[in-house]
Amino acid sequence: MKIVACNSNRPLAEAIAAFLGLPLTSASIRRFADLEVFVEIHENIRGEDVFVVQSTSYPANDNLMELLITLDALRRSSARRITAVLPYFGYARQDRRSGPRTPISAKLVANLITAAGANRVLTMDLHAAQIQGFFDIPVDNLFAAPLFSRDIAERYGGRDLMVVSPDVGGVVRARALAARLHTDLAIIDKRRERAGVSEVMNVIGDVEGRHCILVDDIVDSGGTLCNAAEALVRNGANGVSVYVTHGVFSGGAVARVGAAPIEMMTVTDSIAATEAVRLSQNLRQISIAALMAEAMRRISEESSVSSLFN
Repeated sequence: MKIVACNSNRPLAEAIAAFLGLPLTSASIRRFADLEVFVEIHENIRGEDVFVVQSTSYPANDNLMELLITLDALRRSSARRITAVLPYFGYARQDRRSGPRTPISAKLVANLITAAGANRVLTMDLHAAQIQGFFDIPVDNLFAAPLFSRDIAERYGGRDLMVVSPDVGGVVRARALAARLHTDLAIIDKRRERAGVSEVMNVIGDVEGRHCILVDDIVDSGGTLCNAAEALVRNGANGVSVYVTHGVFSGGAVARVGAAPIEMMTVTDSIAATEAVRLSQNLRQISIAALMAEAMRRISEESSVSSLFN
C-alpha cells in the first residue's frame, strides 16, 4: 500500500499516513514556468495498491489537473490499483443541467478521473448521492455524521438539542444526524431569488428554547447558514451551532460567519484551512484523517467499508 499526496491538502494526507503508520510516497508535483503541472514518482510502485489524496477545492482547476496528471503517472508506472481519494469532490454542485445549453460538469469530471487511470474513488459527503452513478468504477462515499454526532455529544450533551436542516434538500442528511442523537428535527423553508442570494422564509418546527444544530454538506458564501441562524434566533432558539462537512469559504464568508449569531461553526479538514479560518473566533476544524485512513485500510484489505457506519 502506497500513499501519494498532491498539494491541495498535504496536512490531511500526512495525518492519514500517520494513522496508517506509513510514509508518504516520495514524489515531485510541481509547475513549470508557464504553470503546466509536472509529476514525477521517485519510488518503485510497480504492482502496488496506490492511494492518491487530493481535494479538488480552490483553485479547483489547478488541483483537478494535479490529480489527473498524477493518476496518469501512476498508471504508466504499472501500479496494480489506483484509488483516487477525494475528501472534497469539486464540481459536485453541477450535477444536473440548470437550464438549456448548460453542462453537467460533475459527470465530465467523473469521466476525466476514470480516463486518467483511477480504478476506484473514495470521497466524503458528496453533494448529491447520485454522483456515485456518474462513475463507471467503484465509489465509496463516506459520511461525516458519526464524527459530528460524537463531537456534538461531547460539546453540547447537557443542552436541549434540535437538529435543523437549512433547506428542504438537506432533510435526509439532517434526519440521519437527528436519529444518531435521538433528538427532534426542524427544517428551514428557503426561497432563493437568484444564484448566490438566499432568503429565509419560514422555520418548520418549534425551536423555542432549544439549542439548534444546523447541519449541511458545504458552506460556500455562508449566506444560507447565516440567514438560517438569524431565523432560528428570531423564532426563540436559545443558541445556534453549525456542523458542515466541507468548508469552502469563498469571498467574505469567514467574516459573514463571524458576524452571524452562530456560537460555533465546526467543519472538517476535507479542505485545508486558510489563515482567516484559523484566526476566526467561531470557526473550528475536526479531522477526518482517522476515518479516511480506516476506509483506505479496508479497501486495501478488501474488507467492508460500509460496516464503518453500522
